[in-house]
Amino acid sequence: MIIKSIKLNQFRNYEKLELEFHPGTNLFFGDNAQGKTNILESVYLCGTSRSHRGSRDREMIRFGQDEAHICMRLEKRQTEYRIDMHLKKSRAKGIAVGGVPVKKAGELIGIGNFIFFSPEDLGLIKNGPSERRRFLDMELCQLDKIYLFHLTSYSKALAQRARLLRDMAFHPEYEEMLDVWDQQIVRYGKELIARRSRFVRELGPILGRIHRNLSGGREELTVSYEKSTEEEAFGENLRKSRERDLRTCTTNCGPHRDDLCFTVHGADIRKYGSQGQQRTAALSLKLAEIEIVKRSIKDTPVLLLDDVLSELDGSRQRYLLESIHDIQTLITCTGIDHFVENHFRIDRLFRIKAGTAAAESP
Repeated sequence: MIIKSIKLNQFRNYEKLELEFHPGTNLFFGDNAQGKTNILESVYLCGTSRSHRGSRDREMIRFGQDEAHICMRLEKRQTEYRIDMHLKKSRAKGIAVGGVPVKKAGELIGIGNFIFFSPEDLGLIKNGPSERRRFLDMELCQLDKIYLFHLTSYSKALAQRARLLRDMAFHPEYEEMLDVWDQQIVRYGKELIARRSRFVRELGPILGRIHRNLSGGREELTVSYEKSTEEEAFGENLRKSRERDLRTCTTNCGPHRDDLCFTVHGADIRKYGSQGQQRTAALSLKLAEIEIVKRSIKDTPVLLLDDVLSELDGSRQRYLLESIHDIQTLITCTGIDHFVENHFRIDRLFRIKAGTAAAESP
């Protein structure tokens, strides 16, 4: 899969922008705060309907404007797709594929696959469990429409249950209504647990092999799925936790409490790993993500690297760039010296300055 072009109108700091991409390595360089990351964000947003930053639609519309438009063309297995996205300040975004409006953002799933890698991702191992759950959910939502449906349904039921728990502080007679939301939470939560479990089992061997290579054979990295409840015991455990839930006005059991555990030679590196170990494990995780997507879709994803290379030493830079030689990559950086010095391939080069992009010779 490759992205052929993108057009932006009133998006972030771009009034108008049109870019055509090379199937190989596309490099965007320039000073900070000029708009490099905004280009990658527009690609990810148009392909997944979500900002990698978690930004709201109105926050991505250029200051002083009421709407923004993104048009992206991509090619997958000799078929070309055009995705149009309209962002609006006061209404839900509008999405069309091939000129035909889609009712749900989930209809984008399966058209394209995108992996975003930013410096913040290097903290995946040491940061809190919510970020590791987000990693799981973002990847599985791109790979599996059914998972997206289950996750959306679970999140809605969880929010309704939380609202009911708060209301019961003043209306204890509402407790019978908890059974309705408990049934929904268990129904969709069990599906999430099962799908995450399969994904982590598939991820483990790939992650271990990549990390051995990155660490020069010195470390064995393993990953396991830490569940707050087993799939089949979810209903019973939810009933057991009801008294606590009523006290805390929150749901204390379920996949929204789960985590990923990473160990090296038996030690939990989330807590006891050095910063170097944690960052290398995070890089291994992102590289494993690329490989697992390739296997799942029988195609290549598009990789978006947002100023990651400046956070890695030379050997890890080389390993990363050598690992992605066969997929389309969009890279942002402040300078190109280390690319030139290390003879890394650049197929198309853009200088980004104050919301403009100028093509230059690689």
